[in-house]
Amino acid sequence: MVTELVPTPVDPSTAGRDYWERHHEFRRVRQKEVRPDDPPRPDDVEEETLKRDDPFQIVNRFEISRDGTMLSSLGGQTVRPGTPEYATNKHLYSADVYVRPDQRRHGIGSMWVPVLLGLMERHGCSVLSMWSEQDAGHAFMRWLGAEGRFNGAENRLDLKQVDWAMVKRWVEEGARRSPDTRLETYDGPLPESMWGDYAPQLMAMLNTIPFEDLDHGEIVITPDHMREFYHRMAATREIEYTILTREPDGTISGITDCRWAPYRATIVYQGFTGVRPEARGRGIGKWIKAAMLLHLRELHPEARWMATDNAGSNAPMLAINQRLGFRQYRAGTEYQVTRDRLEEKVKTLER
Repeated sequence: MVTELVPTPVDPSTAGRDYWERHHEFRRVRQKEVRPDDPPRPDDVEEETLKRDDPFQIVNRFEISRDGTMLSSLGGQTVRPGTPEYATNKHLYSADVYVRPDQRRHGIGSMWVPVLLGLMERHGCSVLSMWSEQDAGHAFMRWLGAEGRFNGAENRLDLKQVDWAMVKRWVEEGARRSPDTRLETYDGPLPESMWGDYAPQLMAMLNTIPFEDLDHGEIVITPDHMREFYHRMAATREIEYTILTREPDGTISGITDCRWAPYRATIVYQGFTGVRPEARGRGIGKWIKAAMLLHLRELHPEARWMATDNAGSNAPMLAINQRLGFRQYRAGTEYQVTRDRLEEKVKTLER
């Protein structure tokens, strides 16, 4: 029976050991289903990460549990009032819901709809975004009345199968085609003295990312965002590697970054790769990605895979990745639904 179940808010900063025992058992169930090939994040890293307050986002967490076992969880967030992103992102609420496999099709997922509606009303949001990679999630979003607005995939490269001779050629060709452009490599956080220059240039590139039909606001990066990002990287024990190209006038023309952690030593996560529009056509994207591969092979020979997320419509980056040997590992869809539509769904559930 699910009638006795109640969605309960969770505050990780004050949660007791009983909560964390439920949480860790639950996330291992989820990991086994959705990321069976990847090692789970260590318990202490998970706890430290969730306990940390986010100065830029309001984060909400809930659980549905019975007899000491977590059956379902909800995590949601929206931008904080007064932050730089608020003006263009305040209408958006992003959420993640998971129901353990043996508890599906019993109405537990539908219990989150009034909770989501209440959170959107509380924060003044009008659009809900949710990502799904699984059939159960796609079915739930269709039942909710949401529309798929963005298609993406995680692609992975087997580092044992890389054509390293081609990678070296890309580096040589990049340097030859842009002889006055300097390649810079950074291991760990960028020097704070760079943040004021780097942040707006990164932000400009990030806002050229294709979002397809997604309702979205402006991506804002400031030195304060970078400081918070590096604090979180330290909490998760991750190391970031950055390679960029700089033009003679000091302008950053291309950026690529990766993350590695000792508890997932065989997997490197490729983050953002971007080239300023006016610098495209010179092979800079190939140059920096190839340079990063060579750098990581030297630093982490134990790494077997490089993983990256790509929009299905980002043809130039997909072309580079496919030539390197990246292949689709899993695909998903970002759905969006309006608050008005959620209100109608709640009314049908109450009948």
